[in-house]
This record gives sequence, structure tokens and C-alpha cells, in this order.
Amino acid sequence: MPLPSIIQGGMGVGVSGWRLAGAVAGAGQLGVVSGVALDVLLARRLQTGDAGGHVRRALAGFPVPAVARSVLDRFFVPGGVPDRPFRPISRLGLRPRREGQLLSVVAGFVEVFLAKEGHRGVVGVNLLEKIQMANPAAVYGAMLAGVDYVLMGAGLPTEVPRLLDALAEHRPGRLSVQVHGAVADDDHHLTLDPAELLGERPGPLRRPRLLAIVSSATLAGYLCREEATRPDGFVLEHANAGGHSARPRGRLVLDDDGEPVYGPRDRLDVGKVAALGLPFWLAGGQASPASLAAARAAGATGVQVGTAFALCRESGLDDDLRHRLLHEAFVVRNDVLASPTGFPFKVATLAGTAADEKVYAGRPRMCDLSYLRTPFRRPDGSVGFRCPAEPVDEYVRKGGAVEDTVGSRCLCNGLLATVGFPQRRPDGYVEPPLVTLGQDLSFVPALTRQGVDYGAVDVIDYLLAGAGEAGEGAVSPPPS
Repeated sequence: MPLPSIIQGGMGVGVSGWRLAGAVAGAGQLGVVSGVALDVLLARRLQTGDAGGHVRRALAGFPVPAVARSVLDRFFVPGGVPDRPFRPISRLGLRPRREGQLLSVVAGFVEVFLAKEGHRGVVGVNLLEKIQMANPAAVYGAMLAGVDYVLMGAGLPTEVPRLLDALAEHRPGRLSVQVHGAVADDDHHLTLDPAELLGERPGPLRRPRLLAIVSSATLAGYLCREEATRPDGFVLEHANAGGHSARPRGRLVLDDDGEPVYGPRDRLDVGKVAALGLPFWLAGGQASPASLAAARAAGATGVQVGTAFALCRESGLDDDLRHRLLHEAFVVRNDVLASPTGFPFKVATLAGTAADEKVYAGRPRMCDLSYLRTPFRRPDGSVGFRCPAEPVDEYVRKGGAVEDTVGSRCLCNGLLATVGFPQRRPDGYVEPPLVTLGQDLSFVPALTRQGVDYGAVDVIDYLLAGAGEAGEGAVSPPPS
């Protein structure tokens, strides 16, 4: 079975949505949906009226109709409700509410179901290891829709192979949860029991392949040491890729612009990864035919490309924002303070967005979506949650250091606004967007030469041009 030459990156919240992933998969490469915050994205799509009926069409295919109907009854508003706040959904926790888990399962199913419609190509879902408490339900929903690949970064997915094995058989899946300040005898974990959650056991599932997104050969080698942690391949990501990136090894040094300086220890040892014997793709600044050719010459199967797809017409980016990004001058900064995760985060400095200091200073500080909250151990042994982007006094009261809050931005609300679903507060305040892109934009002139707009297939044809390949024809799904 041929492996894809190109993986379309799983970006942001809804940027890599089902339309984009479906277009890429239909053109014969690996289309990837972002698996982050799919529950709130689904709820807001339904509350805005589900234009085109796509979500409702996918819900009609969910294997347990009563569960899909309960989600539809809770959130669907015919015609939508303009100028009103969106309904809240359950927050993540170690003991999640059943309705919250069901919403996440259904949301994972809907996104992958729609991405797989109308072609025989392969579709993946991208998840963040950092958001541990969301992943079991999201990946199970994606598996119910027949997802072919699971891609995971922002941490090492050591327990995910075992989780996929269990969920493929509808057995309870268990995932450890890292709790700050936990002691040796603490056992913090999340369990998803598919049969108990759904009330029945659907038909057999195919186990998807797992691609671990790593930033060094050392991490790749660590995952390959044992069969239980061994993925099916790697995405080897350079620090100039969009979204989060690894911190430089050693002491943190910032340049004159306040960005982290990466040195020799951070260079990607492609040869060591190739020696592990698993397929791998290079990511970060790979959006050119020359990059694809060089990656293959180094032993890679191909490349993962994000930003070029983020700016194409099938992207989930708000259209006005997307056109501004193609026309206006801006810089993408690798901000070491912006993300509550502590990882450097790429921020496009576009006027009027949350990257603008004046815009963000006018935002009421709050944490109401809470995907990036950190679990911590209270003095009595119970678990609490805190986020550096929440009100400073609350964060400090929970034992957090005040310096962690400096420059920290609410990514959850900002990224949802970027794809056209900003929360409107009761006082009329509307959350501003926050755009993340990669730092290599050299592909833009080539792809916009024939006009302002371009599509996903144009990206694929451009990348494959130097390899003498056609950008059509599906890659078969992996065997069960």
C-alpha cells in the first residue's frame, strides 16, 4: 500500500476542518482534521444553524442514533441565533460528565465522517498530547467514522498505541493524566468505556495508524525502545512550523526580537530517525518541490505541510482573515509567553487580532473553555485546575506563579474566533481572533501567481511538480 507523499497539517481549531481534509484526501494525499476542541466547534456550528445541513447529515450516520439525536436536541437552532452568547459545554476533567464525553465522541465522528465523504482517500486526525483529558473521546469518535491515521504531538504519546488497541475492540481505554505536584502514590487517569458510554457495542473498528510528531531523533528513539510505545511512523518537525514548537534544548536564550534561539543541539538528525526503520515525514518550512525532493533524498517518505494549506480556499480560516493574510504585511513571531502550555507558539502579528497588544489589553481576562488548563495537586491531595491566561489573582490563589501569567493569551477563544465562531459576551464584547501560522511563507508568490486565491489541489500540484507526480488518485486506507 503506497504511503502519502504529502501530509496536510492538522492546524488550529477548525482550520484543518473537514472540507480541507476531504479535498486533500480526494487528491490522493493524507488529509488531516484538527481534533482540538471539536466538541465546542460542533456545538457552535449547530447553534449557528448548520448552514448546508452538513453536520446533521453526519449525525444521521452516527452508529447510535439516540446519542446523535440528544446532541441535536441540545444544540441545534434552526436559522441560528445571531448576537447572542453560545451555550457553554462541559469542561474537561478527570471525572468528565457523560454528556460532555458523548459530545466529544459525536464531534470526532462528525468531522471525520464529513472528511471521508465522496472519495476513497485517507484521512487522519491530529491531537495534542498536552490536552490529555480530551483525547480518548475524540479519537474514539474519529475511529467510529473510520479514521485512517492518528497524529499526535505536543508531548510523547507513550500510552496511545495501547489506547488505540483497546478502543478498536470497544474495550475500556485508559490514559494517564499528568498532574503538577503529584506524589509517587498518586494515580491520576481517565477511562473511556465505549459500551457503557454509548449504551451498546457498535460493529468492529479498524485500528488507525499512529504517527508521533517529534522534534528530535532522541524522542523518536525513545518511543521505539518498547513495542508498547512504538508508533507506526513519525512526523519530524522543525521549530519554524506553525502552532506550538519545542523549547530549545539547554538554557533559554532569546534574540533581539524576543524569540527563542535554537542551536546545534536542536538540529534534526534525519539519519538517526531513518535508521529506526519506520516511515517518517519532515515538517516545518517544507512547502516547496525542492523540499519534498530533499526530504526523500534524506530517506523520508515525504513532507507535512501546514501553512500553505491554511491559506487555501478550503481552509477553515475566516475568509476575511485569510484574504488579509494573503494581502497584508505581517510577521509570524515565535512567542515564548503567549501559550498557557509553556511551549513557544507562533503568532501572526495581524492588526485587530489578539496579537495586537492594545486589542488584547482590552479583553476581559477569563478562562471559560479551559482546554489548556493544567491539573495540579492541592495540599489536601485533591486535584484542581489552573491556566496562566485566567485572572491573575485566581491563578496565584491556586498556587501558580505570577510570572507565568505575563504575556499569556487565551488561545482557546482566540482560535475559535479565527474560524468564525467567536464567543459574544453578555455585555456585547466579541472575542478577537488569534492567528497562528508557520514562519516560512516563501510559497505564497508561487501559489498566488495565477490570482489571489488558490485551492488545496493547487498546493499538492505545486509540491509534486518537481517529483514528476500527478496530484490525483487516492491512496488506499491502511489494512485492518
